[in-house]
Parts: sequence; structure tokens; C-alpha cells
Amino acid sequence: MSTSQVEVETIHTSSNNNGNKLYPEMDLNQANILATGLNKKQLRVVNGFGAFMGSKEMVDLEKDKAKPTLHISEQPWTWENWYQKLNWLNITLVILIPLSGFLIAFSGLVPLNRNVLMFAVFYYGLGGISITAGYHRLWSHRSYNASWPLRIIFAFFGAASVEGSIKWWGHSHRIHHRYTDTPRDPYDARRGLFYSHMGWMIMKPNPKNKARADISDLNDDWIVRFQHRHYIIIMLLAAFIVPSIACGYLFNDYLGGFIYAGIIRVFCIQQATFCINSMAHYIGTQPFDDRRTPRDNWLTALVTFGEGYHNFHHEFPTDYRNAIKWYQYDPTKILIYTTYLCGLTNNLKRFPQNTINQGMLQQNQKSLNKMKQRVDWGPSLNDLPEWDHDDFEQQLKNRPGLVIIGGIVHDITTYIKEHPGGENLLKSARGKDATKAFTGGVYRHSNAAHNLLAEFRVAVLKEKINAAGLFVSRRGETYNKKAT
Repeated sequence: MSTSQVEVETIHTSSNNNGNKLYPEMDLNQANILATGLNKKQLRVVNGFGAFMGSKEMVDLEKDKAKPTLHISEQPWTWENWYQKLNWLNITLVILIPLSGFLIAFSGLVPLNRNVLMFAVFYYGLGGISITAGYHRLWSHRSYNASWPLRIIFAFFGAASVEGSIKWWGHSHRIHHRYTDTPRDPYDARRGLFYSHMGWMIMKPNPKNKARADISDLNDDWIVRFQHRHYIIIMLLAAFIVPSIACGYLFNDYLGGFIYAGIIRVFCIQQATFCINSMAHYIGTQPFDDRRTPRDNWLTALVTFGEGYHNFHHEFPTDYRNAIKWYQYDPTKILIYTTYLCGLTNNLKRFPQNTINQGMLQQNQKSLNKMKQRVDWGPSLNDLPEWDHDDFEQQLKNRPGLVIIGGIVHDITTYIKEHPGGENLLKSARGKDATKAFTGGVYRHSNAAHNLLAEFRVAVLKEKINAAGLFVSRRGETYNKKAT
């Protein structure tokens, strides 16, 4: 079925056992069609040089021809088939070419000039921030709008990082957000640190995990289309030719520019970007949600121009910020806001602060609940027997250390000698209701005293059930039973 033939399907309604119609249910097939953009005619944007920095198999949803054997990705590694499991184009780009550059650098054939090093660092920043502000926050997440001159800058210098075209990069990243921590996640963190870092790129993907996301907006951008169609030429020009010519013209060091500002710089920015897929899913905190792997950590933020606050980003992906606190490092956010002040960008998106606060509060509550489960809070009132006056008098004959506080009977026998106020005070309270004395008549006891007292509970008085519920509410406990 062509995309132009896809029509909106009828919305089904749920019904009860009597056949009465209830509320309409969203049709999942239609919802997935909308999510992948198959409900509208897509512009066909083809890179004339073939797939680059990723496998077409990852997102190609054409039906596979029946094959008698398992796909190579599903077969065990052997000496006979190991080379078939690898994506040799990506291995060349991210391993073999950088390795050759480092060998030349360490051999001393091309010494490192200080001026070339400074230019390489500058060019590293230009390419890196074009990925974070352009490829990621602008095109992948539409967190703001940018004028065409700025988009051209991002498209050109983003290509200098050799991470694929905007179209390919944005498509893969949207799939990652749609299927985070599932087999369809291109860089599924659950498969290990190496796989999420770069293994996903150098190994052929399982065709069973093919996925697609809607990138119609990317195809509608003429800059994205142009860059994708001519990506390899633009990439070679931006990544290697420009730094070589610049260093040759400025410092008379063409080879130094090619090796250090070209090959080695590309390797460094690639590895930094890969850390977002790997380290930002393994180390750090989860202040907004812990149901998935993304984490916040400042170390990744340092090498990725602020992209290390990944837990925030996965919860609020269209926010143009990654860091929301003043002391958190996020130069990409600063650049976007600066271009906004200069009139080059607009419609900077921010999630409502109240929604962000809700997420933090919910996560804090989850953490507190986990801590609470690891602490012994003493016997619950719901598990204690209920005594009346006669029961209390009868028990007192064999257990003289009973004392009533807040409608709850406590056996303080083992604590009498430990009492900070002296054992005579507790001895005088035995067999009596010491609620007033405990709550301020003699001492206004601390929270720690309330917690310690809970360990000595033995029963609840029927006549004082309501008082017991109020008393334990101080510790956050609930006891809803009412006195009869």
C-alpha cells in the first residue's frame, strides 16, 4: 500500500458484556500510521552515494524475502562468519581512518603545531555544537525554530563531525526516543555499554527490529534535503578539506590540519557524541524518572556541550534546554538563547516548570518510599490486637511494664533503664495513661522518641481507637478504623 493510499480507519468503540457502547477507543493501527508519517505522502530524499553512517536495514520496512537461514545478526559468532556481522563502512569511518591518523601522529611524521592544535579545538567546538544545537535540539526535537542562515551553518559544520546526514541522524534519534530501552531502540542501553556506545553502528542490525518515525518535517526542509542528497561531498569538504586548507593558509601546515583538525578531531567528536548513548544511560542520577535508563551526569555534559543531563532530556525532549539549574553546564542552551536575542531563532520551547516540579517530586517520593521499605517502623496498628479495659487490667497482672500513650498500649519493660529522663519517671507511668505527660505535660518528646516508642506497641484500646489514629498520623501512618 502506498502512502497516498493510506486512509484514516474507523475508530472502534469498546462495549460491556451487555453490548452497550462505552467510550471510543483509539485505533492502534491508525495511531502507529500517524506516528510514522505514513498517513501523508512523503518527499523522497535519496543520498546518491548510498547509506552512510548507519544501515538502511535499520529503518527499511520493506518485507524481506523469505530466507532459509537466520539473519546474520541472529547467528552465533564464528571464525567463518564474523566479518559478515560487521558494517565495514562504519568500521572504516569510526575505527580504521582514526587509527591511521593516530599512527601518523604518534610516528612523528607530522608534528603537532600549537596553532593547529588551537584551530582543531575551535573546529571541534564548531562541529560539536552544530550537532547538539542543530542536529539534535533543532531538527530531531523541534525545540525551537531557526533562520535559514543559521540552519546552513549547522548543516555544514554538523557534517564536519562525520555522524551522518541530518535526515539519517534525526530519524535514528526519533526512533531511539520512541522505543527507548526496547529491541527497536537503535542504541539499546540494555545490550551493554559497548553496544550502546558504538557496537550498534559497527554491527549489522537485526531486521526484526526495524522501526520508523515520522520525519516529514525534515524532508520539508530544503536545507536537510540538499545536505542529504550531497552528504558525502559536503562531509569530505567540511571534515577534511576545509581544516586542511585553513591550517595550510594560516599556519603553512596542510598535513597537520588534515591529521589533527581533520581525522583526530572527527574521532574525538564522534566518541563524545557516542557517550550520550552510552555513559548517559549508565552513570549519574535520575531526578525525574527511574523507569528507563537515561541519567543526568555532569561529566558527559562537559564533553558534549551540555547533553549529559539525559534524564531531564528524555522526560522533556522538546525543551530547548538540557540543564535547568544555573550551575549546570549547558553551552548549547546558552548558544540557542543568544541566537534568540540576535533574532536568528524563535519559538524556544520550555516545558512548564510546574510539570518539571511534579516529576522531581514524584521521583523524590519514589526514592523515599524505597527507603521507607528498608526501615523497621515497629508493629503496625492494623496488626495489633484490640483490648478493652478488662483486657488491659488482666494483661497488666503478668506484664507490669504496660503504659498507655495515644490510645496505644506499649510494653516499656526493656526500656525503663535506658530512658534519658530517668527510670523513676517511667516506673511511675506503668499501668497508667501517660499521653499528656508524653506530649508536653512533662516532656514534649521529639520525633525520635515517637519512633522509638512505636517499637514497644502491643495493643490498641477499643475505647481510644480514634485517638490512636490521630497519634500515629504524626509519623505518617494511617489507621482508619473508627471506634464503635
